Amino acid sequence: MYIAVAGNIGSGKTTLTKLLSKHFKWEAHYEESDNNPYINDFYNDMQRWAFNLQINFLNSRYNQIVDLLNSHKNVIQDRTIYEDAHIFAPNLHDMGLLSTRDLETYLGTFNLMSKFIQAPDVLIYLRASVPTLVNQIQKRGREYEGSIRIDYLKRLNERYEAWIEHYNLGKLVILDVDQLNFSENNEDLSKAISNVEVATNSLFSL
Repeated sequence: MYIAVAGNIGSGKTTLTKLLSKHFKWEAHYEESDNNPYINDFYNDMQRWAFNLQINFLNSRYNQIVDLLNSHKNVIQDRTIYEDAHIFAPNLHDMGLLSTRDLETYLGTFNLMSKFIQAPDVLIYLRASVPTLVNQIQKRGREYEGSIRIDYLKRLNERYEAWIEHYNLGKLVILDVDQLNFSENNEDLSKAISNVEVATNSLFSL
């Protein structure tokens, strides 16, 4: 069984991935954003480094998916390859930070890779308002995230909502992070676990 957690920067993907992995005994696979050699450069000069950043993420996530699917275990993944292609790369293009030529090259590579991978059986989407995202980004205090702009987060949120509205690759669970503090409130965590259980149990009733 392949579960994935999707959501904007600061929505709590890594935290929820850890908590669900512990509860369900799933093997966790985390986003390797800190290991991307372009990320600091990107936040300092987005236009110069946007393509390099996105290609590195695409390659890293593709390799991660291949490894987790080959493991034949119940796994949960922090962020999906689909978010890069449907959210981040097109958003950078719309902002004038990624050329049309670079976007087409990127999407061509993604479309080829997507033929060889499986979509998540269950996608968990963490919906969060921009103030919640900003608060959680500030809490974790990553230096390279200090220059993220409010309008950048807002644009990403709009794209996430548009993507989720038409998502049809598997079961979908939507959790409202503005209302659920699953990292500090056990009752909220139980609600999140219950919603995920309903989705995963339905996989076996098909």
